Amino acid sequence: MNYVIAIMALLNSGNFTEVVLKARGNAISRAVDAAEITHNRFLTNAEVKSIEIGTEVVTNEDGRKSNVSSIEICLAMKKTEK
Repeated sequence: MNYVIAIMALLNSGNFTEVVLKARGNAISRAVDAAEITHNRFLTNAEVKSIEIGTEVVTNEDGRKSNVSSIEICLAMKKTEK
């Protein structure tokens, strides 16, 4: 819920029209949950503008390289028509 509150604070401040959530590995599900809860429950006038997925190469502490999945979710406020 802390992520949801942060997203809502940014979008409701009027200074930002969109927010990009980035996550890797096990945190991907948390980013998706935060985006969905924000969009479906609290800011129904927000929309998922884009979703990008990928793989990043990360070097472990012992020097080995491994592939880690990543995601970027862009949430934007819908334009209001006057």
